[in-house]
Amino acid sequence: MSDRLATRFAACAADGRAALVTFVTAGDPDLATSAEILAALPGAGADVIEIGMPFTDPMADGPAIQRGNLRSLGGGTTLRAVLAMVKAFRASDNATPIVLMGYFNPILAFGPERFAAEARLAGIDGCIVVDLPPEEAGELAPALAAHGLHLVRLATPTTDAQRLPAVLNGASGFLYYVAVAGVTGANSAVVTDVAEAVARLKASTRLPIAVGFGVRTPEQAAAIAAHADAVVVGSAIVDAIGAAAEARANDIPARVAAQVGALAQAVRAARKEKAA
Repeated sequence: MSDRLATRFAACAADGRAALVTFVTAGDPDLATSAEILAALPGAGADVIEIGMPFTDPMADGPAIQRGNLRSLGGGTTLRAVLAMVKAFRASDNATPIVLMGYFNPILAFGPERFAAEARLAGIDGCIVVDLPPEEAGELAPALAAHGLHLVRLATPTTDAQRLPAVLNGASGFLYYVAVAGVTGANSAVVTDVAEAVARLKASTRLPIAVGFGVRTPEQAAAIAAHADAVVVGSAIVDAIGAAAEARANDIPARVAAQVGALAQAVRAARKEKAA
């Protein structure tokens, strides 16, 4: 199987633009609607999709994604159901990269080797495990590598020159730069800080740099896209799903597609506007 992440990042670079990475929680607000949202994302302009594996204690996530996890778990979403949803998606889309994002506990309960094998069969391209630092990845990293899955690592504003080599050791796919301290959706990223951080990271790795946490609007996404290889938007999308679910809207996938479309348009235009 070809490397979807490498292919997609190369295509975006050839187009002279950053990639748009969108995050949604699997099973939010329910499995059927979640599958429809997932199917709509590529056509709306998502270049890479992060899918949250619901967990009872998402410690790095703010209120929006916490509520999304609760909605998903309340509907009975399991890790096996997440994999089945991705497998169904692959029947019609074999090109869009999908990265699972979440916490190690559900993977440990599933069994790291079995998880890696079934994730590969489902069509997953990689994983971001928020609470698994490099020093504790011994149970999962070899299993992912054996099945050709990327292990995407996180760097933060506090990842200094001494710590960065450990973060990069064994990292693949892309490097996720957490632009703000704290939980997801809590604060907005400062563009000047992001530009400096991206330049610093690029001096140490050839991996694409994706910037997330604190990116909510098309304007913010465009500002980040002028510097990074990818922009990640999550909490704003999950917030919109939650609001639509609370209003009992019957057009949630269309609403998400419109939101992602606006983000995609801004990301695609960002470097052209900067050059002008």
